[in-house]
Amino acid sequence: MISRLFSRDWSICAASRNYLLSQVRGLRRPALNTSQLPEGRRVGALAMKVGMLPIFDAWGVRHAATVLQLDHCKVIQPKEIETDGYTSLQLGIGEPKLKRVKITASGHFQKWKVDPSRKLMEFRVTPDALLPSGTVIHAQHFVAGQLVDVCGISKGKGFQGAMKRWNFKGGPASHGNSLSHRVLGSTGQCQDPGRVFKNKKMAGHMGVERVTVQNLRVLKIDPQRELLYVKGGIPGGRGTFVRIVDAVKGPFYPSPPPFPTYTGPVSQEEIFAPVAKEDPGKFKEPIDPF
Repeated sequence: MISRLFSRDWSICAASRNYLLSQVRGLRRPALNTSQLPEGRRVGALAMKVGMLPIFDAWGVRHAATVLQLDHCKVIQPKEIETDGYTSLQLGIGEPKLKRVKITASGHFQKWKVDPSRKLMEFRVTPDALLPSGTVIHAQHFVAGQLVDVCGISKGKGFQGAMKRWNFKGGPASHGNSLSHRVLGSTGQCQDPGRVFKNKKMAGHMGVERVTVQNLRVLKIDPQRELLYVKGGIPGGRGTFVRIVDAVKGPFYPSPPPFPTYTGPVSQEEIFAPVAKEDPGKFKEPIDPF
């Protein structure tokens, strides 16, 4: 059968080729969940990174969490198909000093009748998820226990060598090596092509790049202080702004999320993610296969 697949007589191996292609199609990865919800794609949120701390769940398991604050996150400008050719929402976060707001930005805020914001970002949404300007995005926009994708600017690390920047192995550590322990090594070829190809991994500036961390779990929500406690680390330093969206590969909501956003009363109590019914640290007897 294998010889037929690679033969030049396609009339002979047509059936085998079709069978193989059908098997390959079955192994393809399913399409990403770009719609997020059956109703459509809802807006994300802007947040400020506060820091990291440990969180203990009901079973006493310790989780490293990053604290994100939705500091006056609100809708600045809704964009529609009739006026802009696509649908999205421009969000703003923070309260800047009025003397630091530029004249052009001030006119933009006055046009949409909203208070100035420190940072503006845009989120693509479906037409059924559009919100009017001035709508506040609360921390309860997300569901405790769901998965989110967080995007931010990584910390700057300055000029770094190839070993730190690209995880190169480096040269030999002892015998026969003189002053070449952490060098890059060969970067080119011979007289032909006689140059170094573009995008060659070499020493240079590291960090200050847009980085997205996917599938982070929301461990806890503090509605009073508009705080999100997300499991794991997030790019950027304290005080930087990040964007949060429902996980593209599947948010896995424990309960139905608010659509298009949460507009009810702010909860007075903290909301925790659901935990396992059984103690994860409980010893289980191994199954005897004999």
